[in-house]
Amino acid sequence: MRVVIIDDDQAMLTVMKRRLARMEGIEVAASMRQVPDALDYFRNHTADLAFIDIEIAGDNGLQLARELRERHQELDIVFVTSHREYALDAFEAYPLDYMVKPISAPRLSETVERARRKRQGQPAADGDANELKQSVIQGLGGLTVSGPLDNEVKWISSKSKELFAFLLLNRGKNVSRSLIIEQVFPDMPLNNSKTYLHTAVYQLRKALSSQGLREMVVSNHDQYRLELASVEVDFIDFEHKVAALGDIHESSLEDALTLEQQYAGELFGELSYLWAMPEQERLGYLYDNFAKRLIRTLMDGQQVGAALPVARKLVRRQELDEEANLLLMQTLGGMKDWKALQDHYERFRELLKRELGIKPSFELAGLFKS
Repeated sequence: MRVVIIDDDQAMLTVMKRRLARMEGIEVAASMRQVPDALDYFRNHTADLAFIDIEIAGDNGLQLARELRERHQELDIVFVTSHREYALDAFEAYPLDYMVKPISAPRLSETVERARRKRQGQPAADGDANELKQSVIQGLGGLTVSGPLDNEVKWISSKSKELFAFLLLNRGKNVSRSLIIEQVFPDMPLNNSKTYLHTAVYQLRKALSSQGLREMVVSNHDQYRLELASVEVDFIDFEHKVAALGDIHESSLEDALTLEQQYAGELFGELSYLWAMPEQERLGYLYDNFAKRLIRTLMDGQQVGAALPVARKLVRRQELDEEANLLLMQTLGGMKDWKALQDHYERFRELLKRELGIKPSFELAGLFKS
């Protein structure tokens, strides 16, 4: 079965090509990072299965899929994206599947096997598309709760959303009513605080009920918690996997690249919860340390193209971190992109002067000159 991958994320291309190449009967016919290249390829070639990112370097992967569907009706399409909210629009193009990054090896194998069965005229297996039916909480880069397919919980009030976030941060542990009131309702009159809490709990349960998740909120003797046993929580999963991964070697690079994509941003994104700041900083430090180790391992293995997007992401997070900037400069040098290297060094030098009144270190300046 001939497979094509279209994704502007070099790290994603690397992981997908490696995993697909190891599958029996699968030929990775082509991979590309831009829509025009994909259209050019399909003008002269065919494929059985295409993995298409919905957002491709500013272009619309959905539109690309529609065009390919018109010209190649036998082509099976699988959307690969970081955004669950695109699911309904995506299914207008009649895809075989819709997968949310990061993609595990078993999930990819399941989708390829589904494509194989479809082409052989075999019935779908039990459990197909289970991932779409799993409840998922995404706290990295924002806060969303998704039920089956793309059904996302619609928050009734900002306080009920904050209450959910506060309980979520306690990772299934009981939290006392007094602590919730102190942290989530600090500006409310004390004599009315219980009423505010009860209202927020009611609104939260009502919002979760629309996705069949009402029982997630458990209360008993002035204690509240979230039942998370059957729910995937991205930041909890990220932390556990980083710990389990340990040192990054060639044999674990695929898992590390997939895990890096899981960190979509700071805990709860732009939601300004003061009580969440210590955990935001802790998880951010965990990611920064992990990303630096990953970049070095990729550079040691001469996989500069896969290291570059990780280094750029790291610098966007920590623009004054000299080690992060040093790693980005090393990847740009490895790519022999001298103009980008010079532009970045000049920007960083100006930033240090403006924000801290200092110059780049001797090491950084020496690297640039070399």
